[in-house]
Amino acid sequence: MRAVSVESFWERRTPIRSLRPWFFLVLSLLVVDQLTKIATIDLLSLGSGIEITPFFNFVHVRNPGAAFSFLADASGWQRWFFSGLALVVSAWLGFMIWQSPDDKLFCVAASLMMSGALGNLIDRVVHGEVIDFLDFHWAGWHWPAFNVADSAITVGAVLFVWVEILRYRKAKANSLDHEHPPQP
Repeated sequence: MRAVSVESFWERRTPIRSLRPWFFLVLSLLVVDQLTKIATIDLLSLGSGIEITPFFNFVHVRNPGAAFSFLADASGWQRWFFSGLALVVSAWLGFMIWQSPDDKLFCVAASLMMSGALGNLIDRVVHGEVIDFLDFHWAGWHWPAFNVADSAITVGAVLFVWVEILRYRKAKANSLDHEHPPQP
């Protein structure tokens, strides 16, 4: 994780054009996520599904909780909790992109996570719950249904971990170079 001082925050002048690719990625994935959810609502009644392949169904389910229906049975407070969390996380990710627009791999990861958080936020605000429609299964075992936003969050999180592993390795290699400088 990178530390940002208050001075560097106020002195930073990131040109808007350097942020465009990242926010275009966020907006593009957000549009795809919402269009797929609109199609799901239009094509399937709640609780119904269509078998596409022996391991994949197109379904229409709702999730008032978080990943894997965590807190789905809570009394309703989770809608606003997860909505607030999505706003805070999206603002933080936007700030991190603004701080490092040239760190391409990091910005892709942050953009993916931001688009997913905002996609599910829209569902929570508009519908009170998240619309899921991708149902993968095998031999009677079903993975919990998910959507494009969930996929973006997952891929972004994995990529984020990868970025941090690469940073750690680079920092470790640099520290070893300083401890044992080459001998003439």
